[in-house]
Amino acid sequence: MSWQLRHAARIVHNGGIIAYPTEAVYGIGCLPNDYLAVERLLAIKQRDINKGLILIAADFNQLAPYVDELSKSIYRKIEKSWPGPITWLLPKAEHTPPWLCGKHDKIAVRVTAHPIAAALCRSCGSALVSTSANIDSRAPARNSLSVRRKLAGIDKIIHGKTGGLAQPSTIIDALSDKVIRAKKT
Repeated sequence: MSWQLRHAARIVHNGGIIAYPTEAVYGIGCLPNDYLAVERLLAIKQRDINKGLILIAADFNQLAPYVDELSKSIYRKIEKSWPGPITWLLPKAEHTPPWLCGKHDKIAVRVTAHPIAAALCRSCGSALVSTSANIDSRAPARNSLSVRRKLAGIDKIIHGKTGGLAQPSTIIDALSDKVIRAKKT
């Protein structure tokens, strides 16, 4: 697996788009600061830039450059849920690229519990844009074959099993505790 991750990291650092398993579905991603890669990812998904994107990471340090300073109580709250399938909306740092947040004043971030996705972030030395591998508003891919069938233009697919969750991550606004997207039961 390590050679696949090193190869994927080279692709990402050269502006590529990769697909990989996450906790529930396959995700597609790229480097967050690479506008051309993000623009290409959005075109592949047919997703509006104003919706914003999620960043995943192996640890909070990879997310810190994109997040404004947090109070200790907010940090403790999010830290208890990570790594795991909880995506938090946090105040964005002043220099966070606008294409990551869309029309929103917060950024969506998660420390992933999926071993392949976390290892990929470590190999890249960076957080990654992570959005479900599908055309916007259609069912997400749950395996590598489905990614290949559903999406054209992916530069590398990392094969592996998803984490087995039935639904994508729950999204919670950390300041208000409002649940934006919940797992369906």
